[in-house]
Amino acid sequence: MSEGLSFPVGRAWWLFALYGVIGVVFGITAIVQPAAAGIAMAWAAGVMAIAEAVVSLLALFNSNTAVSKGWLAFYALASLAFGVLAIMNPVATATVLVILLAAWLIVGGIYRIVFAIRVRKAIEGEWMIALSGLLAVVLGVMFMLNPLVGIVVTSFWIGVLAVVYGVMQIIAGLGLRKLGNAAGAGAHP
Repeated sequence: MSEGLSFPVGRAWWLFALYGVIGVVFGITAIVQPAAAGIAMAWAAGVMAIAEAVVSLLALFNSNTAVSKGWLAFYALASLAFGVLAIMNPVATATVLVILLAAWLIVGGIYRIVFAIRVRKAIEGEWMIALSGLLAVVLGVMFMLNPLVGIVVTSFWIGVLAVVYGVMQIIAGLGLRKLGNAAGAGAHP
């Protein structure tokens, strides 16, 4: 990194560390209370959708929009509708999202199985592709039969990933702090 960037970037180390702490706290919460975390994530998606709707509605009054006013209005209304529904009933929203995830897992799993059968003579280890497809189908069917379990499992793994992300952000922040201290010491004789 150039000397000119080292000090300003290093001074912002605490933002990385803060994001990391937030990620770790969220991750631990999602691991300990995955059902509540799943519902909270659906609610948060609703809040973000409403914010997107407001921004899109405001963009209707801008003459320099990248898309037609009709599409912009349609997107704003769709975002608003989703946002209101997600805030009013986050459990139903989370359930629908898990059902969509389940459908995707089933379709993707079947695709992998068919793919493995078609390429079995061309590659070795095709059974692992077929096995991953079978596991995806099983997981999708399990989520479809009991979406609440899907919410819990998905939230749990999101929590695990959030903890990993948070730890990595904290490590990056501390590394940037050292960089900023070293660059700052060199800049101030």
